[in-house]
Amino acid sequence: MAQMISKTCMFCNTTHEFKVRSMDVERLNSGEHIQNCMPYLSAGERELLISGICEPCFDSTFDDEEDDIDE
Repeated sequence: MAQMISKTCMFCNTTHEFKVRSMDVERLNSGEHIQNCMPYLSAGERELLISGICEPCFDSTFDDEEDDIDE
């Protein structure tokens, strides 16, 4: 059975909705890695569920850190 879940980005306050399988939510809540129980979500959608930061905000916030490693 599928269910809708919503998550609001803590940076931009945009609410995103996802359709997920109920059994996958149970698996996630039991400690299984999100990429294993919800591979049908994009990496950005999974990140929002994990950290509370949507993909555009994550990219704009942490994009410069990768450049610092090369220097």
